[in-house]
Amino acid sequence: MINELKNLFLAGIGSAAYTYEKSVKLIEEMVQKGKITVDEGKQLSEELKKTVIAKKEEIKPISKTDLLSILDSMNLASKEDISSINERLTKLENKISDGDD
Repeated sequence: MINELKNLFLAGIGSAAYTYEKSVKLIEEMVQKGKITVDEGKQLSEELKKTVIAKKEEIKPISKTDLLSILDSMNLASKEDISSINERLTKLENKISDGDD
């Protein structure tokens, strides 16, 4: 479960980085095609950079307690739940196999 959350977090970071890179390339292309001036391109790049930095500063690290609370609110099956179900399933399978004799 932790690996899945880690992968999800990394995917989010990768997506943000990819979006930033694409935005910078788009601005460069617009300047090259003459759709915007070099100064406008620089201004857009600076605004984009400031926005990324501001959003980065808004991100707060999540504590283990907060993470556990989030997972708990998702109502996922715990190891104990799955273990209990496995025990019940084994008992049912044993009853069925005993009845086949």
